[in-house]
Amino acid sequence: MALIDKLFGRQKSLSQLSPVELRKEEILIGKSRDKLIQRIEQAANQKQKIFNQGAQQKSPELRKALAIEFELKTREQLMSVRELNVRSKELLTVSRVRMVREHQAKANGGLGRLNVTERDFAVLGSLIEDDAVTQELYTERLDQLLEMGESSDRDALANAAMGEAGSELLSLWDQLDRGSIKEDEALGKAEDAVRKKVTDKSIS
Repeated sequence: MALIDKLFGRQKSLSQLSPVELRKEEILIGKSRDKLIQRIEQAANQKQKIFNQGAQQKSPELRKALAIEFELKTREQLMSVRELNVRSKELLTVSRVRMVREHQAKANGGLGRLNVTERDFAVLGSLIEDDAVTQELYTERLDQLLEMGESSDRDALANAAMGEAGSELLSLWDQLDRGSIKEDEALGKAEDAVRKKVTDKSIS
């Protein structure tokens, strides 16, 4: 069975689904994507709250605990972003395939080719799983396959110890205390530091 079918959790091949069945898949995947968006937004709000708490605290111990929590929330957020990327590509695939199915009767000048193969879906499945493949690149490749003219994160759970990014947070909060940096600028640097740390660890 093609990887794309495993991602959708179906026994029936995606290429064999009717337009009605494909529409149902669109709705289900769309709901899953919307939940991920809400989760990402919630994580961003929680991180903002944690950062503000750290800026107000003077206790080194409390700041260290908040820095660790900030790192944890960032990892959770990045994992959700990766999953959102997958869901968005799945949703795009189902939508495009449905359009092809709906225009199959229009063989002459119809939208999309009629002979979408299992091999095509296997190729798409590998592109869906690949975090390095952006939605823009995936859309281009998908449209090429349909002729429409147009790795998982290793760190599912964070380490208990505070890393370099957490130390950077402590430094930024100290700078806020001294008034040498603005809060918006400090939050941006904190975000960059944690994202770089998580990205580097996922590559290594």
